[in-house]
Amino acid sequence: MLSRLTIQQLQTFREVMRTGSISEASRVLGRTQPAVSAVVANLERQLGFALFLREHGRLTACPEAHYLLEEAEDILERITRTTRSMAEFSTRQRGSLRIACFPAASGFFMPSLLADFLKDRPKVKADLMMRSSQVVSDLVSSQEYDIGLAETPPPRTSIRSQSWDLECVLALPAENPFPQDRALTPQDLHDFPMATLFDDHLTNQATVAAFARAGARLNRRFVLRTFLPAIQLVAHGMCASLVDRITAKSCPTAGIVFRTFTPRITSAIAILEPAHRPQPLLAQAFRTELAQCLDALELWQPTS
Repeated sequence: MLSRLTIQQLQTFREVMRTGSISEASRVLGRTQPAVSAVVANLERQLGFALFLREHGRLTACPEAHYLLEEAEDILERITRTTRSMAEFSTRQRGSLRIACFPAASGFFMPSLLADFLKDRPKVKADLMMRSSQVVSDLVSSQEYDIGLAETPPPRTSIRSQSWDLECVLALPAENPFPQDRALTPQDLHDFPMATLFDDHLTNQATVAAFARAGARLNRRFVLRTFLPAIQLVAHGMCASLVDRITAKSCPTAGIVFRTFTPRITSAIAILEPAHRPQPLLAQAFRTELAQCLDALELWQPTS
């Protein structure tokens, strides 16, 4: 029965065929002539027939040797490609990323981070899906996506998560009547036009409660689904808005200043990962950079 051929046998045979002699093949391979001769002889024994005619110290390849050479070239090329690909995987230079992202981070923050991550990785492909935070959680829970960024969901056994409780900042028109030497309060913003999120959103509920405790009137001129439109409304001088830090730090902000607001109102953000399968190396590297960006956002301080 024919035993398995080895990569060394195929490489040695290929070099003998290329050079036409045992001595030249041994020089190229950096091995002794007896060692190369032994590999070829063992290969012939395994196959059960001669690959070369040996006459007067010269080798003449048999027809079967030419067929084997084609097969050997194909096998060794596939091995080379596979080795190269695996090296690229190990250095995070090949693969694909599937990222699900909630709307607040999908317009500027995530595309910018992804562009930085991929700029030196031309062989990496990315699927960036924008969905509501609930749908992002479902996509990661189903193990379809590698990474999710969303408002922190309730715990699920199908998801691993890490959360950041990011303090919201107050976006104001550059020209505004408010003091610049301290954090602003609900009393400062009494009856001033504001852009807020919809009634059921936690940041809106916290804002309404803060104004009520302070006895200040919250003038909700604009009610929005995300913070992104608020930036443009503030830039046009139409209102102020308590916005999340992702929006504040990633969107175009010409004509806007950011200030600290008290009491502290936060936006809880989480990185989500599938719990029931190991993460690809590429996804692990991207997750690390995403976490570092969120750490930096947590430390960022507006003007006051």
